[in-house]
Amino acid sequence: VNEYKENQNITCVSLRPEQATVLGKTPKVYLVPFSLSNYKPDQFKHPKSLLNKNFNEVACKKCKKTEIRKTCRRILTSKMEATSSKTEITLQKSSLDVYTESNKLQHKSTSDTVIPSVDMESIQALDSDEDTTLGLDEFSGLSPYERKRLKNISENANFFASLQLSASAARLREMIKKKHPPESKRKKPKKRENGTGCRRSMRLLKVDPSGVSLPAPPTQPTLIADENPLLPPGPLEMTPENRDDDNDLFKGFLQTWAEMNKTSIKNTEKELSSIKSYKANLSGMIINEDTVHKVTKGPIFSLTLHPSEIRTLVAAGAKSGQVGLWDLTHQSKEDGIYVFQPHSQPVSCLYFSPANPAHILSLSYDGTLRCGDFTRAIFEEVCRDERSSFSSFDFLGQDASTLIVGHWNGKISLVDRRTPGTSYEKLINSSLRKIRTVHVHPVHRQYFITAGLRDIHIYDARRLNPRGSQPLISLTEHTKSIASAYFSPLTGNRVVTTCADCKLRIFDSSSISSQIPLLTTIRHNTITGRWLTRFQAVWDPKQEDCIIVGSMAHPRRVEIFHESGKQVHSFFGGECLVSVCSINAMHPTRYILAGGNSSGKIHVFMN
Repeated sequence: VNEYKENQNITCVSLRPEQATVLGKTPKVYLVPFSLSNYKPDQFKHPKSLLNKNFNEVACKKCKKTEIRKTCRRILTSKMEATSSKTEITLQKSSLDVYTESNKLQHKSTSDTVIPSVDMESIQALDSDEDTTLGLDEFSGLSPYERKRLKNISENANFFASLQLSASAARLREMIKKKHPPESKRKKPKKRENGTGCRRSMRLLKVDPSGVSLPAPPTQPTLIADENPLLPPGPLEMTPENRDDDNDLFKGFLQTWAEMNKTSIKNTEKELSSIKSYKANLSGMIINEDTVHKVTKGPIFSLTLHPSEIRTLVAAGAKSGQVGLWDLTHQSKEDGIYVFQPHSQPVSCLYFSPANPAHILSLSYDGTLRCGDFTRAIFEEVCRDERSSFSSFDFLGQDASTLIVGHWNGKISLVDRRTPGTSYEKLINSSLRKIRTVHVHPVHRQYFITAGLRDIHIYDARRLNPRGSQPLISLTEHTKSIASAYFSPLTGNRVVTTCADCKLRIFDSSSISSQIPLLTTIRHNTITGRWLTRFQAVWDPKQEDCIIVGSMAHPRRVEIFHESGKQVHSFFGGECLVSVCSINAMHPTRYILAGGNSSGKIHVFMN
């Protein structure tokens, strides 16, 4: 008060009581009026007496405040680190540690210093006291941001401590343990030492049924010989495989059929019989046990009948490469059957020569075309191509000297039997990828028809070019795989096709032009499956407006349709016909029908 009286320009103001407890004594703040407009450099100065009197006190206060600041910083820093690295329980503990340590500091006083409890209000009061009394230079180590940060940390710690999260977590753990009791592990049954175990295959254990271990398999695989090796080139003797002896009987068979070339064949150029009389003749055809017999080994792929008017001879080509002959005029069926092996692969096409019926020509997948001569008892090799597989053939001339051969790779070859050797004369690249059947027009023999995968082409043999030939006519109405295509036998005015889309189609080929119209479509099940030979609809040589085809219907039958689509007749055999006859052939002049199935049996219907 006295100093105030000495210097009227200085005002002394005491701090609040809670602020006064920070230093232990009542601090004083000296307020000096200040104006920027009237400021002079040395206008305001503290009295020397006041500065000298309070210098020691201010210095002592400064040291004490610095100590308090360092202690608070150390405590709060440890508290901050604990908050960032531990859980809420650790936060509570660190908060309690701060509180305990600050109490210890408050009770422990040296000289005139009193350590306060850590409270943000006291820190703010201390800061404000320092700022106003000693200036900002003395608190440069603790910025306002740091003070605010320490305050937030302390408030967060107190908030988490008030939540009592540790107790809540303990209660939740107890609830979880009550809801999920410990699962009891199932005890594994003990293995019985003397008990019998599960039954196991002795074959998989490689043990013989008697209990002896089987020998170890050979390490190196053994070479498997080809099941169907290619037969040697050149002529083969006509030796029956099903006969070990009885050479006299076989010689008599050959002599009988060698004389058949002298038998005159009736002229087939006559008017067609009416459908009524044709049906009557078909109704008189029957089958019995004597006309059913197994001839070849494996499925039958081709079938034909000898054109003789006196005797009945059926020839069949098998998948195994065999050619079987069955003479039905013998009283004993076994005596009239002869099986030969002229090929090593399926025989897909078989014809008696129109010029000499004592010759039978057979074509196989193995790339060979042979002629069986009954007079010389040999199978002569007509054509051979080991690089390509044959599919079908037909006679280009009436004298049977020239042949047209179709290949599975889509090529066509011309063969002349009069030239020496077994090679073809020409090899033509067609526009088809594969060729299944080849058939020559019966009147205009320069035309022939080929059945491919889904297209049917008609070619002119006079215009064939080895580099590639374009067809005269293409039939593209088929949507699936085609099995066969044949001209009608007498005039060639019709073409019948068999397709896997369960349809038989008949085209009008009376005029070979750029387009052949479709006449009739007949719905017929042609899905034979994997193990049966595919159906091939063929014409009746006596009645060229009727076609013959096998059937998948029950009971088993062989059906005949008219070109208009109407069904003419169905051949039922009862117990004698219990399998599907995929391949069928009709005698050219007599009412005899032969059908072959997938087991090598031949069924014959005859008057």
